[in-house]
Formats: sequence, structure tokens, C-alpha cells
Amino acid sequence: MKPTFILPIAIVIGGFIIATAVYVSISAREPSTSSRYGDPVFVRPVGTQDHVFGNPTAPVKIVEYANFDCKFCKEFNNTLRQIIVNDGTHGKVAWIYREFPLTKTNPNSFRNAEAAECASSAGGNGAFWRFANILFQNQPINQTQYGVFAAQAKVPSSAFASCMSTASTTIQDRIKADRENALASGAHTAPYSLILVEGQPPIVIDGAYSYNTIKQFIDMALQISKKSTLSSQN
Repeated sequence: MKPTFILPIAIVIGGFIIATAVYVSISAREPSTSSRYGDPVFVRPVGTQDHVFGNPTAPVKIVEYANFDCKFCKEFNNTLRQIIVNDGTHGKVAWIYREFPLTKTNPNSFRNAEAAECASSAGGNGAFWRFANILFQNQPINQTQYGVFAAQAKVPSSAFASCMSTASTTIQDRIKADRENALASGAHTAPYSLILVEGQPPIVIDGAYSYNTIKQFIDMALQISKKSTLSSQN
């Protein structure tokens, strides 16, 4: 009777080997500075108009293009928040969020982006980040709850409601500009991010990488920045 167990055991072992290989191939990421869909060097320089979480003059900046309907963007939002908690408090890393609504797959994504931009317009940078996090945590987003979300994010209600009702071309143009820059920089889906270090080519993060992988990339970028600073002082 013993030989009858040989085939099932072989199948189990083979499956384990395949699963392990797949896990390793997914988790082992190498930094890249190129994209098949555009050129990362076209990323717009970080400016005062951007939504910045952390030190605006940080030597390492993560520019993320995302949309609020994307479940992978929600996961990556949590990852980047943890990165800022661990590294951003020292002023060395900043996170920049840019709008990348993909209306073909997420029909409501442009309106959700407008809501986030209205939160910023009404309440400032801090209000934007609070509102953005609430949107992510409430997927799928019920647009009738914008007012509730704004109150939770401590956004001035009248200013927010006025912004949402007018749907200004200024806000729409901003969202479109972010989306166009994402595409020019190599994005084809969300999230798409670039790690920026002054004087160095952007590091591409095409997807929702794990915390450990992003931490490795950030540590590498910090080392590059440190060496660059030391070289410029000599």
C-alpha cells in the first residue's frame, strides 16, 4: 500500500517548490530607472502646488500617481504611511500624492479626485491627506458621503460644498495635468511611483510593492543622497 502515497507526496512537494519560486520571483524586486510606457525623467519637479506628506525639502521624495478607487492604491497608501512614520519623521523622506484617475476602469475616479482636491482647497494640505486616507479606507466610495468624509477630515463644510458644486476648471485642470504627467513619466496603471534623489535618475515603482521592498529602495536612495552630498562638499 505504501507506493500509492508516492505520487500524492510528489505532487505536494512539487507544488511547494513552484509556490516558493513564485513567491521569490514576486518578492524579489530590483530597482529600475526605466518604463516601457514613458520616460520617468519627465516627472514634474515637486513644487508648492503639490500635496506633500513630510518635509518638502527632504533629500528623498516618493512621487505617487494613484486613484482612490484602486484597491492596490489603498494597500500602497498604508505602506507609504508606514514609511513616513518610520523615516519621514527625521525629515529625510517625503511623500507626494498626484491624481491618476483611470475612468475607463473606475468611472467615479475623476469625481473622487475632485473631492480630494476640494478638501485641499477648502482646508489645506493637512485636510487633503486626512480626506484622502478616509476615501481609501471607505472603498468602494459612496459619493453621497462626501460631506460626511469632509466633516471627519475636519474640512470646512461650506467651502467644501461650494467647491464641489462649482467643479472649477482650475481643479479639473490640475487633475488632468497630474494624469498627463503620470502617462508621460511611464504610468499605465495605478499605483505608479517614482523615488526622486537630486541629480539621480528616478527609481520606478510600478505597482504596490511591499513595505520591505520599499524600505530597501528608500534606504538605498538615502545612501545615494548622502554620498552625493559628501561629494559636493569636497
